[in-house]
Amino acid sequence: MQKEKFKNYGTFPGNEKWTDSIKRNNALYQKKDDIRSEFYRDYDRILHCKAYSRLKHKTQVFSATTNDHICTRIEHVSHVVSVSYTICKYLGLNTELSNAIALGHDLGHTPFGHEGERILSKISKKYLNVDFWHERNSLFFVDKIETLRDNHGKENNLALTYAVRDGIISHCGEVNENAVFPRKENISLDDFDKPNKYQPFTWEGCVVKIADKISYLGRDIEDALRLNLLTNEQIHSFENHINFKIDKINNTVLMHDFIINLCEMSSPENGIRFSENYLHLINNVKDFNYKNIYKHKRLSYFNNYAGLIIESIFEILLNVYNGDNTLVNLDVLKNIYPSLTESFSEWLVKYSNIDLPAREKLNYNNQIIYDVNLRDNYIRLLIEYISSMTDNFAIGVFNEIIKF
Repeated sequence: MQKEKFKNYGTFPGNEKWTDSIKRNNALYQKKDDIRSEFYRDYDRILHCKAYSRLKHKTQVFSATTNDHICTRIEHVSHVVSVSYTICKYLGLNTELSNAIALGHDLGHTPFGHEGERILSKISKKYLNVDFWHERNSLFFVDKIETLRDNHGKENNLALTYAVRDGIISHCGEVNENAVFPRKENISLDDFDKPNKYQPFTWEGCVVKIADKISYLGRDIEDALRLNLLTNEQIHSFENHINFKIDKINNTVLMHDFIINLCEMSSPENGIRFSENYLHLINNVKDFNYKNIYKHKRLSYFNNYAGLIIESIFEILLNVYNGDNTLVNLDVLKNIYPSLTESFSEWLVKYSNIDLPAREKLNYNNQIIYDVNLRDNYIRLLIEYISSMTDNFAIGVFNEIIKF
């Protein structure tokens, strides 16, 4: 295999996309002795934000509240960082950029995994006639929600670079085409109104897009075996069915083989791609997972539970709405739902215009994004607030709700 086939195409100084790639919507404060690159600084800002910390208590496929060895969202993100780094390093692309995209790509994921996403999308369609999807929510979180303190103790938005933000919203890994090329245009990221509408702006973003799929398929099989949703006999039967020589259907082997094949087959002329037989294999594994894991009857019971939790929280918070008097209504409920009312009141103050003196006192210098006097704004606030929750917190709040 030829190493560094993309060394003249990576997002480095001198690349025709470099200037656009490192642009920020708002300037960051500078430290005169900072030794980090623009993309490494983005990586650190994502690493230190609260949404990243919460990923350790968010479902990947199976709720991990009682099993320490089931993959959580933060482990999945770590896998994507590792896979994309390995590929980008070999191909000669910018690993600092791929690391930052991969680390931030799922910051907007909901509690209870994709089921939580479906529930919130159903609510959003009902009340706002707008789809909710986690790629856009991840961009929304890094742009509007997550903050860090600056040198003066002020809470400011992350203000990430264009290339990282673009890689986050265009990361949708559910791709079946066998060649991914970066788009040429520097477009407004507001133009993304559905998943996978545009390809990423950079080659590094294309790698993360494929690494997302490589990272979860084998691990989901391992977790399903650990939880007795699958049997070894099913795996052996699948291995025989696909008629493809592979040592073992597990995460380590699948990740290695897919990475090697991708590095071997990809080129600037042919795109980031697998060989035809490996594309067929990855789609077969995905189909096997959907049939035997993601649609397993046992998951349907937990999905019903997740729906009850999310819909109950939404209904309670919708019923307290009263424009700029909403905080007063919440205060009445603080002895009944202490965790929920405290957390939601903090969210209202930080991101809406409900109490500007409190924002100033708390050194919030982030953008105000909700007008609480507009009911649609408030409903959007509710959906995005619930999306920020961990499984653990949502379950704890629900237990508060049903306790008398």
